[in-house]
Amino acid sequence: MADNDARAETELHQQRLGRITFRAWRRGFREADLVLGPFMEREGPTLSDADLDALEVLLAEDNDHDLYAWIIETRPTPPEHDTPLMTKLRVFMRAHVATAVAEGAG
Repeated sequence: MADNDARAETELHQQRLGRITFRAWRRGFREADLVLGPFMEREGPTLSDADLDALEVLLAEDNDHDLYAWIIETRPTPPEHDTPLMTKLRVFMRAHVATAVAEGAG
Protein backbone atom coordinates (compact mmCIF):
# COMPACT_ATOMS: atom_id res chain seq x y z
CA MET A 1 0.00 0.00 0.00
CA ALA A 2 2.83 2.41 0.86
CA ASP A 3 4.42 1.79 -2.55
CA ASN A 4 1.17 2.77 -4.27
CA ASP A 5 0.92 5.95 -2.21
CA ALA A 6 4.51 6.88 -2.97
CA ARG A 7 4.02 6.13 -6.66
CA ALA A 8 0.84 8.24 -6.79
CA GLU A 9 2.59 11.10 -5.00
CA THR A 10 5.50 10.92 -7.45
CA GLU A 11 3.10 10.96 -10.41
CA LEU A 12 1.27 14.00 -9.00
CA HIS A 13 4.59 15.76 -8.46
CA GLN A 14 5.67 15.00 -12.04
CA GLN A 15 2.35 16.29 -13.37
CA ARG A 16 2.79 19.48 -11.35
CA LEU A 17 6.31 19.96 -12.71
CA GLY A 18 4.98 19.42 -16.22
CA ARG A 19 2.23 22.04 -15.80
CA ILE A 20 4.62 24.58 -14.32
CA THR A 21 7.23 23.95 -17.03
CA PHE A 22 4.60 24.41 -19.74
CA ARG A 23 3.51 27.72 -18.20
CA ALA A 24 7.12 28.83 -17.75
CA TRP A 25 7.87 28.37 -21.47
CA ARG A 26 4.68 30.07 -22.61
CA ARG A 27 4.51 33.38 -20.80
CA GLY A 28 4.02 35.38 -23.98
CA PHE A 29 7.09 37.55 -23.43
CA ARG A 30 10.10 35.88 -25.02
CA GLU A 31 12.70 37.20 -22.58
CA ALA A 32 10.74 35.78 -19.64
CA ASP A 33 10.26 32.49 -21.52
CA LEU A 34 14.02 32.20 -22.05
CA VAL A 35 14.69 32.46 -18.34
CA LEU A 36 11.72 30.63 -16.84
CA GLY A 37 11.57 27.73 -19.32
CA PRO A 38 15.20 26.65 -19.01
CA PHE A 39 15.06 27.29 -15.25
CA MET A 40 12.23 24.78 -14.90
CA GLU A 41 13.87 22.24 -17.17
CA ARG A 42 17.19 22.35 -15.31
CA GLU A 43 16.21 23.26 -11.76
CA GLY A 44 12.55 22.26 -11.54
CA PRO A 45 13.10 18.67 -10.40
CA THR A 46 15.21 19.88 -7.45
CA LEU A 47 12.81 22.59 -6.26
CA SER A 48 11.06 22.18 -2.93
CA ASP A 49 7.28 22.26 -2.62
CA ALA A 50 7.62 25.77 -1.12
CA ASP A 51 9.63 26.89 -4.17
CA LEU A 52 7.05 25.38 -6.52
CA ASP A 53 4.28 27.15 -4.59
CA ALA A 54 6.14 30.47 -4.91
CA LEU A 55 6.72 29.85 -8.61
CA GLU A 56 3.05 29.13 -9.24
CA VAL A 57 2.14 32.42 -7.54
CA LEU A 58 4.77 34.22 -9.60
CA LEU A 59 3.52 32.65 -12.84
CA ALA A 60 0.00 33.83 -11.99
CA GLU A 61 1.17 37.43 -12.42
CA ASP A 62 -0.38 39.07 -15.48
CA ASN A 63 2.39 41.46 -16.45
CA ASP A 64 5.31 39.57 -17.95
CA HIS A 65 7.34 42.75 -18.32
CA ASP A 66 7.12 43.33 -14.56
CA LEU A 67 7.96 39.71 -13.82
CA TYR A 68 11.04 39.88 -16.04
CA ALA A 69 12.07 43.24 -14.55
CA TRP A 70 11.92 41.72 -11.06
CA ILE A 71 14.13 38.84 -12.15
CA ILE A 72 16.74 41.12 -13.76
CA GLU A 73 16.34 43.64 -10.91
CA THR A 74 15.47 46.69 -12.98
CA ARG A 75 12.31 47.19 -10.91
CA PRO A 76 11.77 46.57 -7.21
CA THR A 77 10.35 43.14 -6.48
CA PRO A 78 7.11 43.21 -4.50
CA PRO A 79 7.56 41.69 -1.03
CA GLU A 80 5.29 38.74 -1.83
CA HIS A 81 7.64 37.72 -4.66
CA ASP A 82 10.93 38.52 -2.92
CA THR A 83 11.42 34.88 -1.94
CA PRO A 84 14.24 32.33 -1.97
CA LEU A 85 12.82 31.21 -5.32
CA MET A 86 13.40 34.68 -6.79
CA THR A 87 17.01 34.47 -5.62
CA LYS A 88 17.36 31.09 -7.36
CA LEU A 89 15.83 32.54 -10.54
CA ARG A 90 18.29 35.44 -10.49
CA VAL A 91 21.30 33.21 -9.96
CA PHE A 92 20.12 30.92 -12.75
CA MET A 93 19.43 33.84 -15.08
CA ARG A 94 22.92 35.26 -14.59
CA ALA A 95 24.55 31.88 -15.24
CA HIS A 96 22.20 31.05 -18.12
CA VAL A 97 22.73 34.39 -19.88
CA ALA A 98 26.49 34.23 -19.33
CA THR A 99 26.57 30.73 -20.83
CA ALA A 100 24.46 31.78 -23.83
CA VAL A 101 26.68 34.79 -24.48
CA ALA A 102 29.83 32.66 -24.19
CA GLU A 103 28.33 30.30 -26.76
CA GLY A 104 27.76 33.18 -29.17
CA ALA A 105 24.18 34.27 -28.48
CA GLY A 106 23.40 37.97 -28.45
